[in-house]
Amino acid sequence: MSQCLTKLAATTQLELVEKESQQADFVGDDARRLPILNLVAHILRVKEMALQRIGQLLEASLDPRQNKHAELALRQEEQKPGFSIALLQIVAESAFGNTVRLASALCFKNFLKRNWTDDEGNHRLPQNEVTTIKQELVGLMISVSPNIQAQLGDAVGIIADSDFWERWQTLVDDLVSRLTPDNTAVNIGVLQVAHSIFKRWRPLYRSDELFTEINHVLGTFGGPFLALLESIDKSIDQNRTNKLALGLLFSSLNLSMKLFYDLSCQDLPPIFEDNLPAITSLMQKYLTFDDASLYSDNDDESGPLEFVKSGVLEVLTLYVQKYEDAFGPNVAVFVSCSWNLLTTIGPETKYDILASKALQFLTSVTRVPEHAQAFNNEEVMGQVIERVVLPNLALRDSDMEMFEDEPIEFIRRDLEGSDNDTRRRAATDFLRGLMSQFEKLVTQVVYKYIHHYLSEYSSDPQNKWRSKDIAVYLFSSIAATGSVTTSQGVKSINPLVNVIEFFQTNIASDLITETAVEPILKVDAIKFLYTFRTQMNREQWRDAFPLLVRHLASSDYVVYTYAAIAVERVLALVDDSRKPIVERDSVAPLAKDLLEHLFKLIQKDKVADRHQAAAKLQENEFLMRCVMRVLIVIRDGVVPLISEALMHFVNITETICANPSNPRFCYYHFEAIGALIRFAAPSEPQLVETTLCPLFATILRDDVQDFVPYVIQLFAALLEANPSGSLPEYYRSLIPPILTRDIWLSKGNVPALVRLLTSIIIKGADIIVANGQLVPILGIFNQLILSKATDTYAFELLECILTSFSASVLESYYVPLMQALLTRLDKSKTEAFASRFVKLYHFISAKGDQGLGTDFFIKIVEQIQAGIFVQLYLNIILPGTPKLARPLDRKTAVISLTKTLADSTAFAEKYAKGWAFTCDAWLELLLNPPVPASTDDFIADHDVDDMSFGVGFTQLTTIKKPARDPWPEVTNIKGWVSEYLNAANARKNGELAAFADKRLSPEARQSMTMYTKI
Repeated sequence: MSQCLTKLAATTQLELVEKESQQADFVGDDARRLPILNLVAHILRVKEMALQRIGQLLEASLDPRQNKHAELALRQEEQKPGFSIALLQIVAESAFGNTVRLASALCFKNFLKRNWTDDEGNHRLPQNEVTTIKQELVGLMISVSPNIQAQLGDAVGIIADSDFWERWQTLVDDLVSRLTPDNTAVNIGVLQVAHSIFKRWRPLYRSDELFTEINHVLGTFGGPFLALLESIDKSIDQNRTNKLALGLLFSSLNLSMKLFYDLSCQDLPPIFEDNLPAITSLMQKYLTFDDASLYSDNDDESGPLEFVKSGVLEVLTLYVQKYEDAFGPNVAVFVSCSWNLLTTIGPETKYDILASKALQFLTSVTRVPEHAQAFNNEEVMGQVIERVVLPNLALRDSDMEMFEDEPIEFIRRDLEGSDNDTRRRAATDFLRGLMSQFEKLVTQVVYKYIHHYLSEYSSDPQNKWRSKDIAVYLFSSIAATGSVTTSQGVKSINPLVNVIEFFQTNIASDLITETAVEPILKVDAIKFLYTFRTQMNREQWRDAFPLLVRHLASSDYVVYTYAAIAVERVLALVDDSRKPIVERDSVAPLAKDLLEHLFKLIQKDKVADRHQAAAKLQENEFLMRCVMRVLIVIRDGVVPLISEALMHFVNITETICANPSNPRFCYYHFEAIGALIRFAAPSEPQLVETTLCPLFATILRDDVQDFVPYVIQLFAALLEANPSGSLPEYYRSLIPPILTRDIWLSKGNVPALVRLLTSIIIKGADIIVANGQLVPILGIFNQLILSKATDTYAFELLECILTSFSASVLESYYVPLMQALLTRLDKSKTEAFASRFVKLYHFISAKGDQGLGTDFFIKIVEQIQAGIFVQLYLNIILPGTPKLARPLDRKTAVISLTKTLADSTAFAEKYAKGWAFTCDAWLELLLNPPVPASTDDFIADHDVDDMSFGVGFTQLTTIKKPARDPWPEVTNIKGWVSEYLNAANARKNGELAAFADKRLSPEARQSMTMYTKI
């Protein structure tokens, strides 16, 4: 493998040398041949030195003291031909050591993310590199250790996203050819590669293209895969006394279960349906399989046996949910297996995944009425609650250890949606699944246990606090009949219970009492309010909210963090008219102390060595999210607190810049700074700018990549908030660096850069012209318009250019700018690009009073190609206009078409039919006139779980730029249309009325009278 990669790395140079050598043979010049052979050796030495240099840079990138320099140097290396092959060669060479090889695999994966294809799907690498990567990657992945295998598997997935299967048709045949009956290690590698590719299907929507791909795979891979499953099963039987072989075989069986899920995730493969009896028999065998040699020695880590059984249960859950008609007869036997499994495994953490998967399978069974009937009996239901639900709801010693030793992890598992593999969440979902079928029965049975545990707690509160924890958890499980949403908690309630009464009777005292209450019970009480927050009215929250705030002062990490979570969510709660449930006047008096305390909590675990584990406590995203929410609620009430808030933000930013480790914390941190800028900068621009601008400049200078898109957005927000009509000096100094090519190479920077650049242009157009900086800006436009990923920002930039610079400055650039648009429209038009082009046309057409207008547009495009305007108008602009959906776009289009009818000389004299077509489009828009955009400044929530940090641009919602109405004076569009056309008709001595009489159909002429008197 390594030799093969080395050969390719020197291919180009050796081809030249070979030509020279052939020429020497032809002339018989032995004297020339010796220097040529020396040259070959020299080239190979140079390549080896280059490989060693890349290896050294990869090693340096792992050292926090050198990583910045090393990463920059690697970026330089990747510009050289053959860089990807060099990385694979390092991965293949054992001489480099495992850490360097792993770093090389990671670098290779990230390199492919950036460089495998362009926006059009074309390969960016030379074809010989593409071919070699595809030929060598599978074999290399099979041969390396599992941690390296995982990175190369991701790389295979990246390639497959664009190339599989039509541009990589040999892949499945290659995989099948590598399967062996006797080499488990090789089979594991093959299965890992296959899973890396096929798992892509799981979240996809059904489509003809997807099913063509799956059928292609099944036609080649399906049969050999089932044969391999049979072979693995036989080998397991033959190796029951061989612990090492058995472990490897179970690893391959675990991957086989994942692949079985992959291949079945969209539809039931016919080959699986035909062999379903044998498949279900095998799955039953391994769901009940037991072998002491496969037991995990560590109570906290699952072993191969648990992973295989979990994989089987995951497949079973899929088949119950999607293929019950074929799988239904087998459900009962697997319910029995799952029941036995749940009632025999212990409480150790290593069984958590297995218990969760078994509960998820049973939950899927409860969703099918026919199978759910097995539970429709009070005695059976009691056994289910007592033997399955309660053991998995109860707090274990390991849970309490996590509560104390890893509090942030406890919170994330217990609170967020990412905890589906916790026993408590799975048991709750199972109980709710039963509730969906037998609400009254489940409520009656569970209430008996709730009363039992509450009585047990009452008899000995000091020692029986876990009983109350179970009671509260049971009640919450049956009280909520819908899912718990991030934004609103529980919206749908079991009508057989009273949430408020239960809180007041059993829970409120834990919040009111300051001492002698177990921290976990305080957490339960806070979480209860968080979960059922929409069930409480304003008056009830008026009493409860101060209790939550008070618990921010708790000395217990989990308690004060849960308090922050609940406070933040309650402050974000609004009614149907967007009126806050907890009003600003209730929060403003508390704001100073509240913010100061939250900042103190965030920074209290600050340590000198930021690489110690304690640093993750410092980056508590829940506390920072609460800071953000308080700032949003008090709005300009932060102005008196601005100095202290700025000091804290600067200190925190400087700390996290050294080692950003929690993307969520960083996101909320910059959202909070955005809120501060939004509400304080207009009043205190100088203080905010002089404090934050040097900090932001340092982040840009040091290229803290995770923060650069945030900082650029904040720079733009600062400039937009500055009340000065001219461009302040500091922002003038930003122009040269943001016009450099490198900063635009990261697509994640582009949206923020365009916003900042347009803000600068609006206030500093004259300065830009005077400094000769217009041409680089136009160059940026030309670059952005070429890419599907950035073309929308090119249009935004162009609209700003057209309205900010004078016609005399832009005169020589109008044609090249339009040429770039028409070229893209001709060569690689997309529906989104065409729609954006239509918006630009109407924007220009409606700006006739600023030197633009319909005739201006016609003049420019006709200089490019005579007669092209008619094609554009009939084939793109008119058909695209009714498709405009945003109210501001439709408003612009109405104004544009109105001014075309009233003011355009070309349409009056040259395009008589076009005038009629324009009127038809205008009438169609007015049938559904645009509604004025909302003027409130409500800040919508982003669900942070839906964000992909580090993948691209992340919008800061607190400083999101509102949609700007270019015509705010036009509030009644129909009234404006009537006035404008009547005035134009009078000014032109009835010309418009004559056009209407002559050019319009009787129906259109009649419709026109609804909007104008002409």
